[in-house]
Amino acid sequence: MSEPNKGDSKNYSRAALFILFFAAIVFLIVRNAAVVSNILKVAIGFGGVVLIHEFGHFLFAKLSDIEVEAFSILMPPTLIGVKRTEQGFRIRILPGLFKKEEEAKPEDAKPEDAEQGETPMTFTVGPKGKAGETEYRIGLIPFGGFVKMLGQDDVGSVKANKNPRSFANKPIPARVAVISAGVVFNIISAVFIFMAIFLIGIKLPPAVVGGVIPDSPAARAGIRPGDEIIEIAGKSDDLDFGNIMIEAALSGRGEEVSMTVRHEDGSEEDFKIAAEDFEGADLRIFGMLRPMSLTIAPVKDPDALFEKTGLRPGDRVTTVNGTPVKAYWELEEMVRNSLQPAVTILAERIDPAAKQIQQVESQIQLDFPPAAKINVKSESDLYHIYSMTPRLRIDAVSSALAGQNKWKSLLRKIGIKKEQLAEQCPLQKDDIILAVGDVENPTFADLRSITEEYEDKQLNVKVLRTDANGVESDVAVTVVPRRPPGGERAMIGIIPVLDVEHAVVAKTIQTADGPEKLEIPRGAVITAVGGQAVSDFYDCIREISKYPGQQVTIDYLDKQNAGAVALNVGRVAECVTVKPVPAQSIPFDELRRLYKATGPNIISRLGKSVAMGYDKTLAFIAQTYVTLRQLVTGLVSPKNLMGPVGILTVSYTIVAEQPFINYVYLLGLISVCLAVFNFLPLPPLDGGLIVIMVVEKIKGSALSERTQGAIAYVGWVLIGGLFLYVTFNDIVRSFFS
Repeated sequence: MSEPNKGDSKNYSRAALFILFFAAIVFLIVRNAAVVSNILKVAIGFGGVVLIHEFGHFLFAKLSDIEVEAFSILMPPTLIGVKRTEQGFRIRILPGLFKKEEEAKPEDAKPEDAEQGETPMTFTVGPKGKAGETEYRIGLIPFGGFVKMLGQDDVGSVKANKNPRSFANKPIPARVAVISAGVVFNIISAVFIFMAIFLIGIKLPPAVVGGVIPDSPAARAGIRPGDEIIEIAGKSDDLDFGNIMIEAALSGRGEEVSMTVRHEDGSEEDFKIAAEDFEGADLRIFGMLRPMSLTIAPVKDPDALFEKTGLRPGDRVTTVNGTPVKAYWELEEMVRNSLQPAVTILAERIDPAAKQIQQVESQIQLDFPPAAKINVKSESDLYHIYSMTPRLRIDAVSSALAGQNKWKSLLRKIGIKKEQLAEQCPLQKDDIILAVGDVENPTFADLRSITEEYEDKQLNVKVLRTDANGVESDVAVTVVPRRPPGGERAMIGIIPVLDVEHAVVAKTIQTADGPEKLEIPRGAVITAVGGQAVSDFYDCIREISKYPGQQVTIDYLDKQNAGAVALNVGRVAECVTVKPVPAQSIPFDELRRLYKATGPNIISRLGKSVAMGYDKTLAFIAQTYVTLRQLVTGLVSPKNLMGPVGILTVSYTIVAEQPFINYVYLLGLISVCLAVFNFLPLPPLDGGLIVIMVVEKIKGSALSERTQGAIAYVGWVLIGGLFLYVTFNDIVRSFFS
């Protein structure tokens, strides 16, 4: 009996492992068909963009008579390879898995050489004929592809040899054409992608102002919710909200951007606004917010939303407190001006069973934030009621914040991370803050100042707490304000709101355009307005509003001492600045408008779609280049860059939750970014290789292989470092924020 061949044993082991691996993959696919389907869409789409780039190199290499050794769809390890030989079509299956022992390569062999020889899973089919030079492969990893040309190596120098069909022996114009073809194909493909998108039609957020951030450039200029930007920086065709964001982010620091605005009454007005850095914003902004619709957006847990708000995804709000609303900003304005504990909204709900529209009513409880913005710089930034600032009540604490949708964006803005949310805090929801440090009845400005002063130190806090039986008692706790990593200030992990349910004045303040400051002591309880007893600030507002343009007496009690002040009642809009918000976040969907090429016939629509695709491609090219320039000059933080992990994460979210055409739109953007990035003058990127060829043309001879190799490896170190940096940021953004 002959001894078993060691090489065959290794192949049998590899085959067994492959079968087990394949079986596990099939099992996971069957169990998670929807997830796997989305992953495949992302991989094929993203890989297709890379493949188009490589196909550009391949096609121009063939046209330039350069010998192409291999062209692969998807990445190694190779699943199947096909090459024309004199004996027929040679087909190799999993050449990296099944190898003949006697064909082992020397230690200095290249990785790609491992898949060139015959294997036990190699066979030849078809008629005999002239041998070809290129092996066409399909890889196992569904991501991109590659082209391998004779004499060209991405990780080192261009290899000199005597073969006239070697990449190194071709004229510089031909080599430049081959190298730049990948970038050109990506640009062309982006134009075709956007052309197809606009021919079919895609819904995008229009260039309509959904809201304005207080004290932002837009607010100071007089931009109002509902305004539509009809021209910005000289562009007026097919503007969407992305154009507003791009122009703000790409403008120079302090540079004014011209825009024309159409107000809701139809009038038009010209503005010049300079974008500014804003806390919580990754890039400079004008202070305009995306437009929202009146339709409830899809959520992961519709039942939880219904339990808290009485609303379901797809419901469309029609009235607020009996007043019809036609736009989200109207709803938001009504809520802000509703100085009540709650508002009543009416919504339309489509009943799929009965195929009719139902009217549903919901009571939405309101909270009163202490200020219009997080970064309070003075008492003038505080909300007040005829100069009276109510005490602070804790609306959410520590780890409880993580599960509340209404605070997610705010937490992100102020820099609270999940690790901070996990810390236990002795304060509780609905605690009323009586004292912080030595300051009794602190305002929000006091709280911010004191927590910064006590950073990493123990801070005494006294609160009024109500137990399960409704009994109130004073409770003293100790907290330690800490600064989150990368944060601008120390915090104690709470979200405060105004305690308008009790008529207790934390402090009266004097504001620039507000009413005269009332001389009411800190902690005083308002007992009556105009002789009418009051128990909370809702009562105070209602009673004061009965005396427009008149004088009214406000009675208060300060530590058993009674007092009274006279108030000259002015306009409520100027004297009552508190702006309520829903206590439970209501997830409204974005307002979207159809962007589609129009025309009287298919020829005109096709021409319009080409123009729209071309304009969108040019806009994204300019955006990408300017972003990279601002990255170098420090106007854009490297933290804003997104790498493959971030792109794939965003892609999966879009594929899973949005119409597929939105993912195609993203692929167009990715194709543009890939082209621009590859054309940077940094080896081993295509732009860097072209720079080396230009140097060769000027010098009159090629750089030495050693010099080219050194330049290539330095470039790989820089690219690799950038890749690791953006990947780390992607992972943090995707899984830990």
